[in-house]
Amino acid sequence: MTAMIGARRVTLFVYGTLLRGEANHHQLGAAELLGPARTEPAYTLLDLGDYPGLRAGGRASVCGELYAVDARQLPALDEFEGLDEYAREPVALVGGGRALAYVLRPELSLETAALEIPSGDWRRR
Repeated sequence: MTAMIGARRVTLFVYGTLLRGEANHHQLGAAELLGPARTEPAYTLLDLGDYPGLRAGGRASVCGELYAVDARQLPALDEFEGLDEYAREPVALVGGGRALAYVLRPELSLETAALEIPSGDWRRR
């Protein structure tokens, strides 16, 4: 599976408050659930209080869901996620393939050890 489904839809990996049953799931609108997924064990999931942050680097395989999102919806999701804190970029998935995800910008300074979710699962924090 690639980050692009077609010219008009992209595959988005969500791992926190955009998950089904979580507070901000409605932000995905009419996006189509493709199923559960995990990242390759090359990331760190951080507990930032009311929401998580995914950081490149680390050893966690982060749990989430894949959605087919209309590319025209991405600017609204970018605004919701806050591109001052996050960048939308491809992440590697277990089983091969890539999907777009909101990843914390590397220049943000955070005390990651205290905030790390070792399981990689926001729901099991």
